Amino acid sequence: MSQGCDLSVLEELTSNAKQIQDDVLNKILKANANTEYLSRFLEGSSDKELFKKNIPVVSYEHVKPYIDRVANGEPSDIISGEPITTFNRSSGTSSGNQKIYPANNIYFENQLFGYALSSAVMSKHVDGYKQGKVMVFSFTHRISTTPCGLPVAPALTSFIKSKQYLSMAKNCTSPYEIVLCPDPKQSKYCQLLCGLVQRNEVVGVGATFPSVLVRVINFLEKYWKELASNIWSGTVSDWITDLSCRDSVSTILGEPNAELADLIEHECGGQKSWQGIITRLWPKTKYIETIVTGTMSQHIPALDYYSNELPLVSKVYASSEAFFGINVNPLSKPQHVSYTFLPNMSYFEFVEVDDDGGTTGEIVDLVNVKLGSYYELLVTNFSGLHRCRVGDVLQVTGFYNNTPQFRFVRRKNTVLCVDVEPTTEEDISKALARATVVLESSDLILTGFTCFGDISTVPGHYVFYVELKAKVNNGTNVLQLDNKVLVECCCVMEESLSSLYRRLRVKDGPIGPLEVRVVQQGTFDSLMEFFVARGTSISQYKTPMCISSAEALKVLEDKVLARFFSDKSPPV
Repeated sequence: MSQGCDLSVLEELTSNAKQIQDDVLNKILKANANTEYLSRFLEGSSDKELFKKNIPVVSYEHVKPYIDRVANGEPSDIISGEPITTFNRSSGTSSGNQKIYPANNIYFENQLFGYALSSAVMSKHVDGYKQGKVMVFSFTHRISTTPCGLPVAPALTSFIKSKQYLSMAKNCTSPYEIVLCPDPKQSKYCQLLCGLVQRNEVVGVGATFPSVLVRVINFLEKYWKELASNIWSGTVSDWITDLSCRDSVSTILGEPNAELADLIEHECGGQKSWQGIITRLWPKTKYIETIVTGTMSQHIPALDYYSNELPLVSKVYASSEAFFGINVNPLSKPQHVSYTFLPNMSYFEFVEVDDDGGTTGEIVDLVNVKLGSYYELLVTNFSGLHRCRVGDVLQVTGFYNNTPQFRFVRRKNTVLCVDVEPTTEEDISKALARATVVLESSDLILTGFTCFGDISTVPGHYVFYVELKAKVNNGTNVLQLDNKVLVECCCVMEESLSSLYRRLRVKDGPIGPLEVRVVQQGTFDSLMEFFVARGTSISQYKTPMCISSAEALKVLEDKVLARFFSDKSPPV
């Protein structure tokens, strides 16, 4: 699984971070100094001090005109000395707008290197990791093209379809052809089928984002009878029409297996609860591999429930702009996850962030960050981005040799506001964690969540859509909602929000009582389908923490079962 990387590489990189960062910047500047973008500031020089002095810190919007020109057919050397080979499209579920980022072969080589090094770390911490297989649910999106014919796709799709990915695919339960299937339903079904047949080889289960994994479990609840029937007969369902899927699954499915079919029927249909269903169906699983930092933490209770609290492993920190770092303590608790930056990936700088979320203006190199401080991340990569804001706020938690480790705190921008209060992702995550404790005490688990600021009312107020599931099946599939429990959820969430929010939430104040709207089971599947139909990759789909799209809100609003409000002002 390590693709030639071993832990000595990690030691070398992290021990020599300053020199490696200087070398990376020198290499980037030498390759790009004569591009149209950089030549205005550097006049062909690759001097680091001139770079620091003259190159402006920019957001995506500042470089978008240059990116669009390349996408429309002008030469790559407008922004990059290395030919642009593809454009990575962001999911748009975090910011609301899809963006395209230039990428070249160095980007894909870096991705492979980062994942390979992460796998070497996993081998150290998980017994049998190299000998087993991982059942990772991956999906590819249809690739579109720019006006000049260059491919545009979500970053994960671009990587999966690159030659670099093939070596990683060998250790997965799903054949490469199934991952490439453009129909997510057929792909999901076939990936589950392959995983079930190879259940005794699976050491890890996962997906890039936990919302996808929770949706896969919901899909299994709907289709386990058909999957068991396929295994019992040794034939694939007729509706699997993708020939590559059929051929690949048929090879793995092999002869009829009544014993395995009976086991699936017993575990999925013969129990009162789906608690621990992952470990019951895949008994040798030692961890769940998915990103549970930041807004993704909302899915931790559901994953703990389905996996009997197996370790949740956030392996890597990467984006459409660059590969940033790896988790060198992969079995750490989600709240303790930190990423060790890899200094050979790109050139990294950091703008310090003060307590109010504003920047101090001081920019420091990777090795000069201070323990405990908060920073906004800037990246200069090999694909034409220079001192570009990524939009993530990180906190320095420690050092591995001479290289800092960072905790992902939040996306930079305020996500919720109905008056003047700046509510961040971190604020909402804290509120959600409090509500989850109340729900779990009543044997309910949260399987989906999002929110929006409703200013159609006076005063405006926060609305939280939640999808709930009973831990124990009462035989009716009807969710019993306790008014007292849900109102308490509203109250504890308000108590967890910022002091400014609480001051504004007084009686007759400018913010009204917080509202929880419980939606039907399956609603967040429908929400994902809504975004996927509009171009979001299913692999990169993250349930948006906050929604502003009227169309997306209608998907939720049409499935509301009940509404509950906070019945008292939070303590100031």
